[in-house]
Amino acid sequence: MSLDTDVIVDRRRMRRKLTFWRVLAVLVAIAAIVVGVARFGDSFAKLTGESSSSYIARVKIKGLIRGDDERTESLERLANSQARAVIVHVDSPGGTTAGSEQLHDSLRRVAAKKPMVVVVDGLAASGGYITAIAADQIIAQRTSIVGSIGVIMQIPNVSELLKTVGVKVEEIKSTPLKAAPNGYEPTSPEARAAMEALILDSYGWFKGLVQERRHMDAAALARVSDGRVFTGQQALDLKLIDGLGDEKTAIAWLEKEKGLPANLKVRDWKLRPRFGDLPFLHLAAVVTLKALGLDSLAQRIEAASTVQAIERLNLDGLLALWHPPATN
Repeated sequence: MSLDTDVIVDRRRMRRKLTFWRVLAVLVAIAAIVVGVARFGDSFAKLTGESSSSYIARVKIKGLIRGDDERTESLERLANSQARAVIVHVDSPGGTTAGSEQLHDSLRRVAAKKPMVVVVDGLAASGGYITAIAADQIIAQRTSIVGSIGVIMQIPNVSELLKTVGVKVEEIKSTPLKAAPNGYEPTSPEARAAMEALILDSYGWFKGLVQERRHMDAAALARVSDGRVFTGQQALDLKLIDGLGDEKTAIAWLEKEKGLPANLKVRDWKLRPRFGDLPFLHLAAVVTLKALGLDSLAQRIEAASTVQAIERLNLDGLLALWHPPATN
């Protein structure tokens, strides 16, 4: 009886080891595939008979825009790739002014080497429009939202609430304008003036960029730079965009104006090739760890993914961002 028990225990132990090595092999295979696609995508295209120089790269800019060094590096690789042209799809309400400037400059470096067209899928407002004007040709749908040329800084002020609940925040600082305004006390005239100067400086940069990229005189610039948004049709009339349509319209323009061959394939250019940014790898890791009984480690990975998602929504500083005010 004891012998039978030992045999069963040994078999279970061997089964667990076999399961572990199988799961590990699967994860290694997934990692190898991701590395191969990220580093040798063009080589794979050659092996399958598709020339790496016979495609148009599609880049997608969606959601809030903030500083992103990996995105900059990916766009640098795109500038030096064998893509014949680039179509940038924009669907963004904007983000930080610094992040929008970084993205604009990165796209301008790509546009210096390859024909580029921006297609506004639904929204190119504030920092999203800063992104769009990196291209020499902008196409939007008739009902797309375009514009919101302006800069904003919002700081909640809870000083009256603190008085109500009897809470006072004490602070000692080197000068009156250090960390001002801070939301714990009424904003002083000096602090407000300093913030207004900051806003106006960035606003002047934004307007100058629009005037330069869209070739506007002072009167035309004044008509579009009061912070409002426009439909695609209105934006076309105001020279904020160059045409109405979609990706097919962009491809037709590239063929007609830039001499690209007809029927070039359009391939997605991923801006985030890192393992940590691939959701299916997160899922695979979590499922594998739970299968091996390592629930605590799996929970840590899930929690880290949640923290990263929250950090991406945390926008500090000046914003080139369009968001309609909430109404009752």
